[in-house]
Amino acid sequence: MRRLRWIAAVCLPLGIGLAGCGLTRPPATVEAPFPAQWHAPLPHGGSVASLADWWRQLDDPLLVELIAAAEAASPNLASAAARVAEARSTRVQAGAALLPNLDGTLSASRGVSGSSFGAGGTTASSSTSASAAIAPVTTLQAGLQSKWEIDLFGRLRADRDSAEQKLSSATAKWHDARVAVAAETANAYFAERACQQQLRVAESDAKSRGETARLTDLSARAGFTAPADAALARASASDASGRLTQQRAQCAVQRKALVALSGIDEPTLEEKLASSPAQRALPVVGSIASVPAEAISQRPDVYAAELGVASASADVGSAEAERYPKLSISGSIGRMQIRTSGFRASLDTWSIGPVSLTVPLLDGGARAANSDAAKARYTEAVSLYRANVRQAVREVEEALVNLDATDARATDADSAVKNYQASFDATQARYQSGLASLFELEDSRRTLFAAQTARVSLQRERAQAWVALYRSMGGGWTRAESTPMTSNPATKVATSP
Repeated sequence: MRRLRWIAAVCLPLGIGLAGCGLTRPPATVEAPFPAQWHAPLPHGGSVASLADWWRQLDDPLLVELIAAAEAASPNLASAAARVAEARSTRVQAGAALLPNLDGTLSASRGVSGSSFGAGGTTASSSTSASAAIAPVTTLQAGLQSKWEIDLFGRLRADRDSAEQKLSSATAKWHDARVAVAAETANAYFAERACQQQLRVAESDAKSRGETARLTDLSARAGFTAPADAALARASASDASGRLTQQRAQCAVQRKALVALSGIDEPTLEEKLASSPAQRALPVVGSIASVPAEAISQRPDVYAAELGVASASADVGSAEAERYPKLSISGSIGRMQIRTSGFRASLDTWSIGPVSLTVPLLDGGARAANSDAAKARYTEAVSLYRANVRQAVREVEEALVNLDATDARATDADSAVKNYQASFDATQARYQSGLASLFELEDSRRTLFAAQTARVSLQRERAQAWVALYRSMGGGWTRAESTPMTSNPATKVATSP
């Protein structure tokens, strides 16, 4: 072991000195088109909001439970976690390539050597020496062999840096997949609640029309109402019944989508939905960054695209270094023991070398082509990163506009339903007293039903905008270098070691 330490003491300074000849890489960070300010209504216009407990603002434990179940059942999340594990293994391999490798060897052999003939032929007097010559020989060997590639032009360091960036990017994409699953589950949950709300509206409408049809039919039989009015009332009731059947089917389909997302069996999910209160009002959106760059940088997909640029930059450095010579140093120490006929001898060996230099001379342009391909991938990564930033800005501003618009329309929608309900009640009273026709009643009913349906649709639209804002703002994820990641179901996967 003293010899091994001596070899390392000689080789390490040489390797470190020679490894200083790194090649220049393209910029690992580039500017992105962050606007100076948002061009959309900003709630409060304050500082960066923490979205980590976004769903808990609703005070709806069932939604939080469904999101957790969907994360556990999501194949996209499982695939993203597998890619993180794969990237971590690649990073370990790339880092290990910078260090000397050391292999241990053990071998044993047994055999005979020499001849059964003595120096003077095959006489009986030579039998003793012949027996000694063919005695079995046991050879035992143990050793350590080491090889180290000196990173002359930074190829191995570039590979390590690229693997580091790809690991961080894979981790960010895991978070992005998690945010996407949460948003999709929340949208499905809100759609389920809105469908049930619309179902109640359809049930009330069908019940009202059915009762009108029954009373009109009785009046027609008594001769107080024209047969045409009775036919109109029956047609209206049938129309409402058909819409009710259609709405029930839509709700059944919507519930199956929620079952598929969450992985919870349908009977259990129905019990949970029945025992949970109806959808609560959405909370007021908290403060959002007035400076877009601060908010957009807290999106895992934008961060992953940014790391893609850094990884592509390192890949260019690695491809360029492949065009230059490679230097490697080998060394070994060992011990060999020979045993035969009571005789035993040991031999210690060590060596440094060979020191080999590999110089690329002729490859038909393959290395230059690989370098050009890496540069093209770098250009593509820069373009994708900038496009990702532009798309992120668009998504945030669209969510802000939609949220502001739906908030402004909510008061009008509530007022419309309230006044149409009052108008219908008055028309129904006039109809029952014979002062209004069935046509007036049905027209008033259709208007009320349309207003109720529009209000449910508006509430659903507002919920979608609320979820879209959550997703476009990064879902509460923060960069690892600024704020530690919060605990999650896959902390071991999401947190870099």
